[in-house]
Amino acid sequence: MERDKEKNLRHEFERLSWEFSLLYEISNAIRTTLKLDQILYIILTALTSHEGLGFNRAMLFLVNDKEGVLEGVMGIGPHTAEEAGKIWHAISQSKKTLDDFIASYDSFKKDPESRLNSILKGIKIPLREDMGILALTILEGMPFEITTTEARSMVDKEIQRTLSTDFFVTVPLKAKDKVLGAILVDNIFNKKPITKSDVKMLTMFANHAGLAIENSRLYEETVYLSNIDWLTKLWNYGKFQQHLSLEVERSKISEANVSLVMVDVDNFKLYNDTFGHIKGDEALKQIAFVLQSKSRKFDIVARYGGEEFAIVMPNTPKENSRLFAERLRSEVEKLYTERDLSSVENRLTISCGIAAYPEDANTKDELISRADLSLYEAKRAGKNRTCLYSRAMEDGKH
Repeated sequence: MERDKEKNLRHEFERLSWEFSLLYEISNAIRTTLKLDQILYIILTALTSHEGLGFNRAMLFLVNDKEGVLEGVMGIGPHTAEEAGKIWHAISQSKKTLDDFIASYDSFKKDPESRLNSILKGIKIPLREDMGILALTILEGMPFEITTTEARSMVDKEIQRTLSTDFFVTVPLKAKDKVLGAILVDNIFNKKPITKSDVKMLTMFANHAGLAIENSRLYEETVYLSNIDWLTKLWNYGKFQQHLSLEVERSKISEANVSLVMVDVDNFKLYNDTFGHIKGDEALKQIAFVLQSKSRKFDIVARYGGEEFAIVMPNTPKENSRLFAERLRSEVEKLYTERDLSSVENRLTISCGIAAYPEDANTKDELISRADLSLYEAKRAGKNRTCLYSRAMEDGKH
């Protein structure tokens, strides 16, 4: 009797030691990065690797506050029993550690065979009580154990079909008092029961994970804000330089054109002096909105400084960028003609100067300089117009 008691205590002590050791390892791994996608991968890897919690599959959902939905973000694990067999055989042969799984993030990101991950990213669940267990996990902020046939009847049938899951557990991801999302785990292939001890460990783990996700979001928001112009919400000068450098380097490899459109607001100083700085700021925001909304998704629109803007247009010949700039110019002219706030002399319009790499420049700095020279020519020629760079501008020929 005493021997059995001692054996049970030793077993319990070993289990607790393993749990704390694992939590310590995972916490250290999470602290190695502040990038959200890498943190999510570390979390799911820890849940599915044989050195981690060892569930067959793990899926992570995050709350989208704007849309009021829970979105599938990332999933790790096989999609079929056959796939599971191959993966587990590979694991047993290679004897990978948790660190090895975490280090394979780049391969996972590029893996077109990750079917579970692809399926998960298409899931959106409205946050209402009638939308099933995952929604309730968020709304009530508590775990749900779907380990019986009766409990399974509460699960949304569409989710069951999409994820091909029978019995599973969900736990909320929390940061302080806020529920950020949910984790769903199952053992769909080896049918190993999920115990109370597993749920307890999973909940402890989810609390660590929630704080890591919140820290990552705060970091990414800080980085984003540091690259944004406070007034117009466009990219700022520093981020513009970074984007342009990248596009020029890409152009060297792809041999595609990169056009740079420099935009200056005509008569801005007079407008500002006439109507005041508040109206001037409003005008810059309105013009920035026109530039951003009329640009393509992959164009980079930035505030270059003062009343000057820059638009980087990858894979765009110079003539195409001229047509685009003319549409912008016409849009801004129409905007301020309709408002008729000022005389023709101080009415806001824009002038545009365009140069392209590698047609007009050998370096990023040359490209900026020659687009700027074209802009100067547009201003000199009477404003409210678009000019393309030509060698004649360098020679002083007009």
